[in-house]
Amino acid sequence: MFICKNCKSVDKFELMFAPDYKGAKNYKQEYKSKKEIVITVDGYTFTPDLTFMNNHAVCRYCGQIYTWDYDSSNSV
Repeated sequence: MFICKNCKSVDKFELMFAPDYKGAKNYKQEYKSKKEIVITVDGYTFTPDLTFMNNHAVCRYCGQIYTWDYDSSNSV
């Protein structure tokens, strides 16, 4: 799980599609064991890492980018 270093919200992020993205933009996120996030975009499924989050995720609550870290308070 990830935490926004700006507002401290956990995993409340939104992904933004590039303006020239040609896919259908079908987006889904779900949680697996150990609270891991799994994201599916147009049939491609992956588990994001910290590099992905800091390059592509925008916090839903405060709108910040490049501010993610691993949330160690929920480690199992």
